[in-house]
Amino acid sequence: MAQVIYDKASCVYPGAESPAVDEFSLEISDGEFMVFVGPSGCGKSTSLRMLAGLEEVSSGTITIGERDVTTMPPKDRDIAMVFQNYALYPHMSVADNMGFSLKMAGIGKDERAKRVKDAAELLGLEDYLDRKPKALSGGQRQRVAMGRAIVREPQVFLMDEPLSNLDAKLRVSTRAQIASLQRRLGITTVYVTHDQVEAMTMGDRVAVLKDGLLQQVDTPLNLYDTPKNAFVAGFIGSPAMNMFTGKVDADGIKVGSMTVSLTPDARTALGSEKQVTVGIRPEAFNSAGSGESGLEVEVEVVEELGADAFVYASLTAESGLEDSAGTTVVSRHEARSVPARGATLTLCADANKVHLFSQESGDRIVN
Repeated sequence: MAQVIYDKASCVYPGAESPAVDEFSLEISDGEFMVFVGPSGCGKSTSLRMLAGLEEVSSGTITIGERDVTTMPPKDRDIAMVFQNYALYPHMSVADNMGFSLKMAGIGKDERAKRVKDAAELLGLEDYLDRKPKALSGGQRQRVAMGRAIVREPQVFLMDEPLSNLDAKLRVSTRAQIASLQRRLGITTVYVTHDQVEAMTMGDRVAVLKDGLLQQVDTPLNLYDTPKNAFVAGFIGSPAMNMFTGKVDADGIKVGSMTVSLTPDARTALGSEKQVTVGIRPEAFNSAGSGESGLEVEVEVVEELGADAFVYASLTAESGLEDSAGTTVVSRHEARSVPARGATLTLCADANKVHLFSQESGDRIVN
């Protein structure tokens, strides 16, 4: 086990005008489960591959424990990597696949067998050790790939979207298994995914990247409750946060026909801002009471999920938001009292749950 430190690490591909990863600085604690998340092309996999030694670090440094591994060959970094496509040898049995790296490292037969047996018990693969990969399901193959990494007893696990090839139900069960396994082993783990639900449910902390830049790193709950900027706010959370343009006046912030009240601290933080980006999560919407102003929307789709229901509705002309008619607004409702498709609703927002962002910089304004 070891601490991992990125110190202003950058990666610039030959011929590229801008870095794929730009001065990435991050400290990952010993035994921590860190998740890198972001849209395609944000630099999350490149950051992982820099740590693995598969991509050259153009500037800055990377350390694992006490060692500077910036220019060290991958085989000397004491890491184990789990890939998206399993990368199993089709002609070898499960046991041989799991023990192959140990064999190449010159580990004795008895010690190899012991490590493979221990890993198989940990992963529930005892009954499959003599099978070939083609006789396994996708989830079982991924567990074999995990076992191959575990037997090496590395300082750091690196996982590059290992669940992408699994179906939805298997993804849910496998991500729980991986998170539980990592906590039992206590090995520092860096996990890359584009799925923010995976990131939120698995990581001790989550690092959100965009265009090669680290936007925010924090616990999943803090990312959700206090996003640093509008990008993080819109990326973290499913369904995504609703975003509107609001105008600041003496009563608060006008979002079309809805007024969001401001606390004294928020008004002070706004300073001279006359227009801001207003973020409202689906659960922060309520149905407006009699005589209460709000946004008028027309229900288009209702997603009934059992415990909750999400309503996707379009803004009407009466919402008061210029050029926004037809824009989709998502709100959460009690599953047993959902509006019908085509119904008209008036939504108001809980002022204590509204997020404000600068329109110029996108940075969070305290509210």
